[in-house]
Order: sequence, then structure tokens, then C-alpha cells
Amino acid sequence: MAQTGFFTRLSNLWRGFLSLWISDLEKDHPEVAYENSINAMIEKYQTLKKATAAIIRRREDIETRTITRAQELEQVETDLELAVDSEQDDLALVLITKRDALAAEVDELSGELAQARQDADDAKSSLLNVQAEINKLKQEKDRMLAKMVSAKARLQIQEQLDGLSVDAEVRALDNVREHINELTAQSNLNKELSEQTLDSRLQKLRKQTGDVTARKQLEELKTKRLAAQKTT
Repeated sequence: MAQTGFFTRLSNLWRGFLSLWISDLEKDHPEVAYENSINAMIEKYQTLKKATAAIIRRREDIETRTITRAQELEQVETDLELAVDSEQDDLALVLITKRDALAAEVDELSGELAQARQDADDAKSSLLNVQAEINKLKQEKDRMLAKMVSAKARLQIQEQLDGLSVDAEVRALDNVREHINELTAQSNLNKELSEQTLDSRLQKLRKQTGDVTARKQLEELKTKRLAAQKTT
């Protein structure tokens, strides 16, 4: 018993692993999963179609038998009336027995025919439902596979965008900016240092002296011109 339980558990475990493997395989190849489902439903449809055909044949057979027995009953009833009219009592008794048997058979066949017709209608309805499900599944397959292709394309684009890093370019520009700022700072420093040298201070002083001399000469020119105007 223990050994049987062990093998049962092992078998269940194997079926579990197999089911997971098939599930992963179907996720990777959904077109195969859809095709398998569609083929399975088509196979079911063919089986149901054969069963429906058998049910319809049975209905037709019962219909034929019912019509035949009803016609026989009608004929027996006609014969019975003639036998009674002609006072053939022995024949009438036989016909009455036959009439009752046929009437009972016609009633039974009528009940079977009603059930056979219902069975045929139910089978045809089931057949149409399965056919509709097959068409629906085919449409779903095309729609879902197209949706999967679109989703994969979007994921690929997103992965490519995620893989595009601008860090290197930003770092390169940062280095350029830093270098330019350093050059600017060096230039400003050189300018500040040059303004503090003796030569620059001397040049500034000479410029100021030149300005004073020019202004003094201007005043002298104005004074001479004014004196000349007074003498005239």
C-alpha cells in the first residue's frame, strides 16, 4: 500500500511538472495553443455532427413508422366499418383487435416522435453553438496574436529607449563647461594680476598725468583767446 501511494504521488508530481512545462510552452507559442484548442473543438464538432445525424435518422425513421402505422390504422378502421355494415362479426372482432393494437402503437410512436424531434432540435442547437465557438475562437486567435505582436514591438521599443543613456553625453558637456570656466577664471586672474604690476600702475599714472597736462593746455588756450578778444 505504501509503495502504491509513493508511485501515485510520483505520478501526480510528474503530471504537475508536465502541466507547468506545457503552460510555459503555450505562453511562448500562443499560436500553437490556439491551434490546438481550435482543432480539439473541430474534432468535437465532427463527433457531435455524427451523433446529430444519427439522431435525425432516428427521428426520420420514427416519422416513417408513425405515418405507416397511422395509414394502416386508417385502413383498418375503414375495413371495420365495412365488416360491421356487412354483418361479418368474426372479421369485425379481428379488425377491432388489430385497430386497438395499431392505435396503441401509433400513440407510442407519436410520443417517441415528439421526443426524437426535441432531441434532434437540441443536437442541432448544440452543433450550431460549437460551430459558433469555433469561429469565435478563430477570430480571437487572429486578434490576440496581432495584439501580442503589437505588445512585443512596444516592449522592444521601450527596452531600446531604456538602453539609451545620455549620461556619457552629459558628462562630456560637463567637462567642456568646466574647462571653459577654468579658462575664464585664468583669464580673469591674469587680468587682475596685470593690473597690480608696477608697469600697469605706471601706465595708469602717466595716463592721469597726460590728462592733467592736456586740461592745463586747454585752459591756457582759452585764456589767450579771451585776452586777444579784449585787446580788439
